[in-house]
Amino acid sequence: MRTYQSASQPANDSMNDRSRLPAKMHNVQYEYDIRYAMQLCRWILKPIGIWHLIYGRSTQNEKLLSLILILACFSGLCFVLVPAGPYTLLREKDINVKVKLFGPVGFCLTSAIKYCFLGARVSAIGRCVEHVENDWRVVRYQDHRKLMLRNALIGRRLTTLCVIFLYTGGMSYHTIMPLSAKTKTNDSFTSRPLVYPGYDLYFNPQASPTYEIIFCMHCLSAMIQYSVTTAACSLAAIFATHACGQVQILMRLLNDLVDGKRTKGTVEDRLSSITRHHVRVLRFTANVEKVLHEICLMELVAATLIICLLEYYCMMEWANSDAVAIFTYFILLISLTFNILIFCYIGELLMEEYGKIALAAYEINWYDLPGHKAIDLVMIITMSNYPPKLTAGKFCDLSLNTFSTVLKTSVVYLNLLRTVTQ
Repeated sequence: MRTYQSASQPANDSMNDRSRLPAKMHNVQYEYDIRYAMQLCRWILKPIGIWHLIYGRSTQNEKLLSLILILACFSGLCFVLVPAGPYTLLREKDINVKVKLFGPVGFCLTSAIKYCFLGARVSAIGRCVEHVENDWRVVRYQDHRKLMLRNALIGRRLTTLCVIFLYTGGMSYHTIMPLSAKTKTNDSFTSRPLVYPGYDLYFNPQASPTYEIIFCMHCLSAMIQYSVTTAACSLAAIFATHACGQVQILMRLLNDLVDGKRTKGTVEDRLSSITRHHVRVLRFTANVEKVLHEICLMELVAATLIICLLEYYCMMEWANSDAVAIFTYFILLISLTFNILIFCYIGELLMEEYGKIALAAYEINWYDLPGHKAIDLVMIITMSNYPPKLTAGKFCDLSLNTFSTVLKTSVVYLNLLRTVTQ
């Protein structure tokens, strides 16, 4: 059953390959499909001001609102970094307290850097979003559309899991920990704990309502940090699962190459269509890797160090018999571990799908192709032996093997940290 009807395509393609798409056909349900695929990503990117800058049909007022939101978000991050950074590095003399502050301050710093990378890549991200929308418009058959919807569902589930884990672990740290901590009383002086210190140089952070305002600002800053992290994860999940769907469609086209039961035209026409589709999805994956490799590098480095610190915090609080702190740190440890696992799983999933192309090309009845047409499949098989990969700064591939390396490295750093602080 076809999902096409006649329509005219826009004239220009910012990715320089729209001419390779079918000229007068499009999916009549593309609006619903695009909204379904991009909905969670849009919800996450809007509050931090990124969505309207990457979306090509945003109005000037929406773009102005995005700039205001970006300024507000950076102000929230700086509200934490400006006092807490110098305090942690220069003023705090207790090594145990200093190490305890490295985790939250370091996560805030890496979140600010990732936010900068997202802002610097808005044009490239916008081109990837446009590519996804074009693929939904020109999907040819109902079973192809179902493949894309199935992969879009995987992307939505990965994004949902990332949001649940990060916000549950992160917000519990920023709310339960300070509220449940014991206040220190010295005669008439009572000290109420804050997640990020250093404000005493500017004003008295213990006075009311100053303490309550700082506490709320810390919670707001935490929401910004976790929104930036989930935004990066959502983009990776949506783009990678979309590429997987296109690869699965490519394998369906390969299965129809010899018989031509569905695709009309000669063998040359079907092979030309397969080649164009393969080149298009390869180009899309390469663009996604260019957009995300710096963010993935920050995720990998931050995850290795912060997981190490969280393991250390759990051990220290276990020695102090603080059940609330142990539970909070453990939840945060699970959250950040699962977050880097999602990134590595996405990279592994992409490599696995691309690796299936060679097998799909070989398993068709290529020996029934007329003349020497089977030789034309050699290039497709060869290209599938070098699948595109998501990398962390082009230093290492994102895969499940990389995830195990992150965990092993964090344990090594944990042993080093215990030796230094003892």
